[in-house]
Amino acid sequence: MALSLVVLAAFFDIGANLLLKKSQGFTHKGYTLACIVMVCVAFTLLALGIEVIPLSVAYTTWGAVGIIGTTLGGYVFLKEKLSFIGYLGIAMVICGVVLLHIES
Repeated sequence: MALSLVVLAAFFDIGANLLLKKSQGFTHKGYTLACIVMVCVAFTLLALGIEVIPLSVAYTTWGAVGIIGTTLGGYVFLKEKLSFIGYLGIAMVICGVVLLHIES
């Protein structure tokens, strides 16, 4: 259950990141407000998750899902591209999260 909260927090973080880009430096009020709300929800869910999961595992999972999701969201919705090195970096992040989960 707690891991589900952390992953859900990451999805809200992904949404907030994409909205942050769409807000164009907080100049579009609707995107800005939605971004702020999503960040608040993300941190609330993360706070609930770390009551059970060790902080190192929860934060790394949240960050990794956020990085991967934001990258994919940027590719799909914002037409942003990633180089081979970028993909390699994402693969390394995934490996790190898997190792942390195995260790804990």
